[in-house]
Amino acid sequence: MSACLTSFVVQRNGRAATTEELAPLAFAGYAHFTAMQVRGGQVRGLDLHLERLRFASVEMFGQALPDDRVRSYLRAALEAGPADLSLMATVYSPAGEFTVAGADVEPEVLVRTGPAASGPEGPLTLATVEYERVLPAVKHVGEVAKTYFLRQAVGQGFDDAVFVDRRGRLSEGSIWNLAFWDGDAVVWPVAEMLGGTTMGIVRRQLDRFGVPQRVQEITLADLPTLAGAVVMNSWTPGVPVHRIGSVSLPEAPSFLELLHRAYQAEQLASP
Repeated sequence: MSACLTSFVVQRNGRAATTEELAPLAFAGYAHFTAMQVRGGQVRGLDLHLERLRFASVEMFGQALPDDRVRSYLRAALEAGPADLSLMATVYSPAGEFTVAGADVEPEVLVRTGPAASGPEGPLTLATVEYERVLPAVKHVGEVAKTYFLRQAVGQGFDDAVFVDRRGRLSEGSIWNLAFWDGDAVVWPVAEMLGGTTMGIVRRQLDRFGVPQRVQEITLADLPTLAGAVVMNSWTPGVPVHRIGSVSLPEAPSFLELLHRAYQAEQLASP
């Protein structure tokens, strides 16, 4: 399920990044990012991506770059690649790790583009792991646990892992948000987690459609009462899940179709 790592461009602050600039970052892990799929040179949920970067920058660095500057860096990367691609924008402090950067040290932006991706077809089986991410509301780098638990899950015969917090609540997957279906409404789990941009797109479009939604604490014991489950991320608004731990979930093609329709209803925007 990993995306191809072939890059079209790697840019720092809107221009080609040099080896000298990238070398220190290869050994650093204090940064945050957002990932998006670009189609026809445009992006769904651009406002959500910019909001994510602003929030995380203030949380980690005490300041954020202006949206207009971030958008100019995104445009520079898009102009150097094909119309359809994957894009990752990473924000970091040039002061580096293990330092207290003051207000005079402005964050910088790395942008990498690569081939467009759409995610796996599914259905997926998810192993359950008791785990809670540090700074769960921030999409930060260096999260060794995500890959570690993915590898452990695959070694146990699953496709991926899903996290359960200390209270027994399902929160999120290794690189996914979770969504459930009760036959009438979309059910979003309540726990400390990263709010995905695709999740934000789907939720506001479902509101526009008038589709019932609710939030609920969901444990493994609740799963048999539900009528379907998916995972979603920047690749896709929905990949069906047919088993979480030892609990099987029914197919829900109408639920999957609804999520994809909601995602497609979001207008594309140019940076």
